[in-house]
Amino acid sequence: MSRPLDGVRVVDMSHVIAGPMASLYLAQLGAEVVKIEPPGAGEVMRASRTRGDGPECGDTPAGFAALNAGKQSVAVDIRTAEGAAIVRDLARTADVFIENFRPGVVKRHGLDHAAIREVKPDIVYCSISGYGQSGDWAGRGAYDHVVQALTGMMMMSGENAEAPPSKVGFPVIDVAVGMLAALGVTAALRRRDLEGVGQYIDASMVQASLMLMYPNASTYLTHGIEPQRVGNRGYTGSPTADTYRCADGWLATAANTPAQFRQLARILDLEWLCEDGEAIDLAAFRAPGGGFVVARDLPRLQQLFCEAFARRAAADMEVRLNAVGVPAARVRRLGEFLDEAQATGTLTPVAYDQGDAKVRTPGLGFRYSEEGAWPSAGAPPLGGHTASVLGTLGLPSERIAELQAAGAIGLSPR
Repeated sequence: MSRPLDGVRVVDMSHVIAGPMASLYLAQLGAEVVKIEPPGAGEVMRASRTRGDGPECGDTPAGFAALNAGKQSVAVDIRTAEGAAIVRDLARTADVFIENFRPGVVKRHGLDHAAIREVKPDIVYCSISGYGQSGDWAGRGAYDHVVQALTGMMMMSGENAEAPPSKVGFPVIDVAVGMLAALGVTAALRRRDLEGVGQYIDASMVQASLMLMYPNASTYLTHGIEPQRVGNRGYTGSPTADTYRCADGWLATAANTPAQFRQLARILDLEWLCEDGEAIDLAAFRAPGGGFVVARDLPRLQQLFCEAFARRAAADMEVRLNAVGVPAARVRRLGEFLDEAQATGTLTPVAYDQGDAKVRTPGLGFRYSEEGAWPSAGAPPLGGHTASVLGTLGLPSERIAELQAAGAIGLSPR
């Protein structure tokens, strides 16, 4: 069965997480992704081994393999004139070009949008950076936690106004900007199919962070209202959209509507609160069509529910509340959740062949009903496709050997 991006060629000159995440989506959706890496060590994630990465994966640690499955590796030193020329020649054959260097770096090597458009006028060119391609901050380097600090994300996280800033515990912005870049590329390809024109996509970590905080950012831009820290409370602000310490751990609940609040109160033997006008807004609670529960005395409600949950088991409450339509979940570790998700059929991991091992991943985050199985090829060895890809450009084996000897390219020893 064909895949949506069959026949699309991508020259991917990105590294670490953001750019490779974008091209991973394109590769898994059928595009031929030619990953450009520096000869010798390859991109930095190849050396980022973690506990559990075994020798059976060769030079491809699990983190690198998960981000680069299904791609081809061409080892080229773009700092050499010959290497930069090879990338431009590849761009002539490509539909998409991706880079995530600091603004200005690729221009020094003649690989910026203007240069690539000269050789491929309808190219879809995507630049991923920390702060965008223009503005006073464009030249700054960026890492995920630094952008979390800059954009207010850290200050939105934390238990209360006096607590120190708290980052999200994983590189959420790196992943988000990669996903947004992939969306931008696929939309631009559709426009090119219809109108025959290329596109330049400026995707940044700052933009991605604002999309992750979209409702809050929109409220501030419209009304000038700063978001308040809510700790582990839910976004709706309902008094029982919160996280509670139980006898055996923690439980998050989302009893947002009057109907959900009634069920929660009943199970916790607090039904009388549904008629307590000092605790909740009864007019809102009884209004036709519902809405969210509005607290009149939030500290008192919080104390009552905290005391009730403290006497109960989180695992038991999760089952009982979900059975009556109240969303609830015991707080779990990631590994604990993944084990349960597989056992319950919620998650079917996508596995890639990597040497003598398999790298298992959560997939792409969605499923197609009319799509065949995802490809099983893992990440390529460094320079594993240099010779074959350069051969498609018409370079004879003698010229490829000369380029290797000059240090402009690298070939896989395998």
